[in-house]
Amino acid sequence: MTGDVRVRTAPTHEVGPARLRAVRAMLDAAFDGDFADEDWDHGLGGLHAWIEDGTGIAAHGSLVMRRVLHRGRSYRVGYVEAVGVRSELRRQGLGGLVMAELERAVDGAYAFGALSASDAGAALYRARGWSLWRGRIEALSPDGIVRLPDEEDSTYLRPAAGRPLPGPADPLVFDWRDGDVL
Repeated sequence: MTGDVRVRTAPTHEVGPARLRAVRAMLDAAFDGDFADEDWDHGLGGLHAWIEDGTGIAAHGSLVMRRVLHRGRSYRVGYVEAVGVRSELRRQGLGGLVMAELERAVDGAYAFGALSASDAGAALYRARGWSLWRGRIEALSPDGIVRLPDEEDSTYLRPAAGRPLPGPADPLVFDWRDGDVL
C-alpha cells in the first residue's frame, strides 16, 4: 500500500452491515477459512479499527471488553480480536497501524489489554510491547473454574498507560464464552 494510510475506528453499531460483511470476508480469507462464526462473534460489540484501499478492507482488528479475575479483583480488560491483514499486504505495517488505535483505546478505557496470539502473529505483538503471560490461565465455565493450559503459551498482556500488570503468581480467570474462550 502506498500513500497516506487512514485507520478508521467505530463501534460495531456504526460500522454498518455492508462493511461488516466485507470485514468478515477479508478475515475468512486472511485465516484461510479457519475463522469460525464464534471467532466473528467474539470480535463484535466493541471498537473496530480498519484500513480500506481501492479493493476493499486491507486490515482490521477489534477491541472488546472482557472481565478477568485476579487475586480476588475483577478487571475491565480490553481484549483484542479479529486482527487480520489481506495476504498481499502483509509485512507493510498495516497490522501495527490497526493495533496502535486499539492500544490507544486500551490506554483510555481499561486496566490492561489482553489477546491470544497465533504463532504467526506473536512477533507483531511482542514488537509492540505485549508480554507473554507467564502464569496460569483459567476461565469461569458453566461448571466452575477450569484451567486452560493450551492458552498459557499464547496469551499476551499489555499494560494500559500508567497502570501495572497483574503478577503471574496467581492465575488470570477470564469470563466464559462459546467457541474458543481466549
